Amino acid sequence: MKKRILWCILCACLVSTSLFAQEPALLSRLHDTEACRKWVDGQMEKMTLKQKVGQLFIYTLQPVTNQYSKNVLRKMVDDYGVGGLLFTGGELRKQVQMTNYAQAHASVPLMVTFDGEWGLGMRLKDTPSFPYNRVLGCIQNDSLLYEYGKEVARQCRLIGVQINFAPVADVDNNPNNPVINFRSFGSDPKRVAEKVAAYVKGLEDNGVMAVCKHFPGHGDTEIDSHNALPELNFDRARLDSIELYPFKKAIEAGIGGVMVGHLHAPSLGDGPASISQEVIMRTLIDELRFHGLVVTDALEMKGIAGHDDVCARALIAGNYVVLSPRNLKKEIDGVMSALKKGRLSEADIDRKCRKVLSFKYALGLSSWKKVEEEGLAEKLVTPELLSLQQELSKAAVTVLKDSSSLVPLDLSVSGTVLLSVSPSLSEAYPFYHQLKQTFPVGWLHANVDSLDAVEARLRPTQRVLVALHSDKVEPYAALLEKLAKDKPLALICFGDMKMLEKIPEVVRHASTVILAHSDEKFVQRHVADLFLDNAYADGRLSIPLSGLFKAGDGLTVDPEAPRQYSPEDVGMDASILSQIDSIAEEGIRLKAYPGCHVMILREGLPVYNKCFGSYTYEGKESVKENSLYDLASLTKVTATLLAVMKLYDEGKFGLTDRVADYLPILKKTDKSRITVQDLLFHESGLPAYWPFYEEAVDMKSCKGGLFRKKPDKNHTLKLAENVYACNDFRYNPEWVSHVPSAEYPLQVADSLFLRSDFSKNIVEQIVKLPLKGKSYRYSCLNFMLLKEMVEKIAGMPMDVYLDSVFYAPMGLRHTVFLPLRKFPKEQIVPSVETDFLRGGKLQGFVQDEAAAFMGGVSGNAGLFSTTQDVARIAQMWLDKGICGDRRYLSRATCELFTTLKSRDSRRGLGFDKPDIEHTDNSPCSPEAPASVFGHTGFTGTCVWIDPDNELIFVFLSNRTYPSVYEPNNLVRYNIRTRMQQVMYQSILH
Repeated sequence: MKKRILWCILCACLVSTSLFAQEPALLSRLHDTEACRKWVDGQMEKMTLKQKVGQLFIYTLQPVTNQYSKNVLRKMVDDYGVGGLLFTGGELRKQVQMTNYAQAHASVPLMVTFDGEWGLGMRLKDTPSFPYNRVLGCIQNDSLLYEYGKEVARQCRLIGVQINFAPVADVDNNPNNPVINFRSFGSDPKRVAEKVAAYVKGLEDNGVMAVCKHFPGHGDTEIDSHNALPELNFDRARLDSIELYPFKKAIEAGIGGVMVGHLHAPSLGDGPASISQEVIMRTLIDELRFHGLVVTDALEMKGIAGHDDVCARALIAGNYVVLSPRNLKKEIDGVMSALKKGRLSEADIDRKCRKVLSFKYALGLSSWKKVEEEGLAEKLVTPELLSLQQELSKAAVTVLKDSSSLVPLDLSVSGTVLLSVSPSLSEAYPFYHQLKQTFPVGWLHANVDSLDAVEARLRPTQRVLVALHSDKVEPYAALLEKLAKDKPLALICFGDMKMLEKIPEVVRHASTVILAHSDEKFVQRHVADLFLDNAYADGRLSIPLSGLFKAGDGLTVDPEAPRQYSPEDVGMDASILSQIDSIAEEGIRLKAYPGCHVMILREGLPVYNKCFGSYTYEGKESVKENSLYDLASLTKVTATLLAVMKLYDEGKFGLTDRVADYLPILKKTDKSRITVQDLLFHESGLPAYWPFYEEAVDMKSCKGGLFRKKPDKNHTLKLAENVYACNDFRYNPEWVSHVPSAEYPLQVADSLFLRSDFSKNIVEQIVKLPLKGKSYRYSCLNFMLLKEMVEKIAGMPMDVYLDSVFYAPMGLRHTVFLPLRKFPKEQIVPSVETDFLRGGKLQGFVQDEAAAFMGGVSGNAGLFSTTQDVARIAQMWLDKGICGDRRYLSRATCELFTTLKSRDSRRGLGFDKPDIEHTDNSPCSPEAPASVFGHTGFTGTCVWIDPDNELIFVFLSNRTYPSVYEPNNLVRYNIRTRMQQVMYQSILH
């Protein structure tokens, strides 16, 4: 009866205090408190008073499996009835064996505790570790801290651990602290509290108790409590605002345990906090209303040494659990003596023991199961663990400054050299390799014995990236400072952030400073991707770096967030330009396109750069900065014409040369006299269109033919007015397969593959087509022949040639034929929902049928890109062949191709131009001057370059989605030309 009353009193206390404070989550989540009470009662009934005292002790031992260690363990469990164990470190297998041995012999299940501030690897060999808290403190997304706690809980449960003595809730606000420093989440109490709460929830939601430490706060001390007793000589207001704040938030989060440190805080109480009633009973329990397990820090530490009966004093002060006493027998005897003398009561011991047992029940120890040793190492290291480790490390990367905008790098600027300060080049290779894959970068290894040679080598470079992989950086300080004063220099710290304090002048003069915290290979690749505009970073510094940066400093680098400049800086009115927003949104409402991306540059600066809508009308994927669009006929100028201009520039042919001179297949045909200029002006006489794909269709399977003017039961797919396609047809197996093979390598849809020589068949079809007179007739076939000529002269496939001569050196990483070879489908905007010819959605496959059946690389279509890359090509033309610090085309060639115009049409040499005489039929707005050149694309794309006003207008959309055959509302409602009008109206005169 007495025990039931005590249990009711305990429950009543928990209920009443929960009205004012957060009850420990582990206890509040108990679904069956009656079952818990019965189990606790059952354990209490079979224990003597001394055994109940034993339940309040955690014994520390090494995980050694020899007979002596087992005998000692049996003695602690059998003779003293300890309530828990703490293994000091060693091997995983041995700890598990000793855990199973101890639990098998314990009459009351043991709480197995662990000191894993950065994971199991802190104590156990060959087990997973995570970044230090100082690094994790840089992370902005606290849900990752929850996932971290969740993963540590999973690992703890696997090895039979119920309690983790983590996280550290101390605030790291004293740089001279010898023991906390990197173990803390940082110097900002609020950010520390948020990280502590997130980690605690992750751990305890998944069945492992968290114990935060070291109450009332060990951060602002200069003495290690392992060696002596530190003092916190601060008033209560200061302690409340800094030291105590994270503990308050942990208690609000429902934490199960708080560890009290061996610290003296005179404003809270006399003597060490760990044995102070004023600190524990008055401050922690009464004022902060903590009702979980109060645990002492290890009582073998020198900060508490010299105090007699330390365990008895700790329990009297309000602790529920005492950790690691030096002499277990002596300390238990001391507690029994305190009971005998009345300093402690049996009711005190019962109350403490019941709470310990209640937590044991909540942690699942009422039904303990043996830990399985088989395959344990493999169970610990999962793909999810590896992914989380990488996510945490990447999220902590912090860009502290970027005054010269080196992040991302302008890849069109040459002369970039990586200088690695590392023991050897092998440590720095992943960073270099990731950069080198995308753009040319030199690589030097810093050597103390050859600094003069290194300086000489770096003198002519444009930019220097300095990668610090070693903390021995002082010998390089003078050289690095000199370089940083002379040219843009990026300093990347692949080690401890404190390394930067050793070279303050280098940091001050560096253009860019990045904290990577680690030189793990995946971190190096991630930082390289930041420079390549292919990764995100939003880390914020967790502590101040003396005289250099404040806590909280950091920049956000987002490849999806466009860089913009003030339109007023280049003579344009931002308020007028903003009217483009409503036109773009109107286009979505009118079903002109599901989404679009609009960019305007003036004088080389982006003054308007916005994404609208989604990939589809369902809106599941928003258009982003690096979303790839099918350029359709923009391919003609951004690919084929580029190649033609380059080869012309090199004197490989003349505009009046006959194409047959380079394509012998045209000789002795009616096309033998067609010139290069004829093709560029669309004056060759070739038909406007030809259905080359019909060769790949089994026409016998099309009842009534592939197309009919009127619908019938076999022709219900409406493609245009008076054009209906066959519902069901088969492909000619001579040309098409539904599975890839060496014979059918060219993929044209998700499950459709062509024979490798089908493109040759298309060229042969072009040769056989009759000409229709040499007046102007826009035809994709002209540029298909130009592509064949380019490849013949260049001696390589056109896509390979373009990538080597233009795209790669210009840094156009998102401009590519056959994009699925390089990019995930999710990054590519679909052009058609259901294609009548190929079936299914076209996402990553060119919409144009002729280009598709050319294998995806054609002169008329096939290129995929982003607005930024298209704008860069346009800027190169506007700058007369220069991009960055390199010339790609001569000034004369650029001027010729961008100004020469046909006498018979508005067309230029490959470029389209405004129709000044008939503005209603012009592809540009009426305000566009005659000097404008550019092109449009069938999928809803365009680029227009205005040399007179130094303007570039790029518009990319997928107006063909969901169906090519829907009304062309993009043209009907003049969406693009109206946007251009606004652009011209915004110019300040």
